[in-house]
Amino acid sequence: MQFETFATQRIRGAMLDELRGNDYLSRGTRKQQRSIESAVHKLEQKLGRAPAESEIAREMGMSLTEYQELLGKVRGTQLVYLEDMSGDEGDNDYLDRHVADEQANPLAQLQDHRMREALVEAIKHLPEREQYVMSMYYEHDMNLKEIAAVLKVTESRVCQLHSQSIARLRVKLREY
Repeated sequence: MQFETFATQRIRGAMLDELRGNDYLSRGTRKQQRSIESAVHKLEQKLGRAPAESEIAREMGMSLTEYQELLGKVRGTQLVYLEDMSGDEGDNDYLDRHVADEQANPLAQLQDHRMREALVEAIKHLPEREQYVMSMYYEHDMNLKEIAAVLKVTESRVCQLHSQSIARLRVKLREY
């Protein structure tokens, strides 16, 4: 093996380790987030509407309480992940796609006019209560505690609704 090949592989590996180390969510949590999104997508296709929490829980083979606990754990906050840009999660060209390519930048994607239109359309299809949460959180800069007071629910329930909204939106935007 030539030194250049060896060095390239080692440097690439170190960079990937650093990127993963800076990710606040573990691989397991990301996997759970994707399983929620998968269940939402499957049910939307089957039902032709946004599924209820109880339907998502049933699809995932868990109780409603377990599902809500999972929503609180994954704390869906990112609408666009770097991994979304390619459709696969292999490491082969991860750095090439995401570090060198400005178009792969999640911020650049969100600033894209068509992406914004798709996002606005996706939000319109959220259940009403989740639309309120998203509006209060993002448009009115309210924190979870303030939203909880308005909706007369716990802060943890608002967190669950927010996570579920993000999962629903990610499903819609993936179709985009």
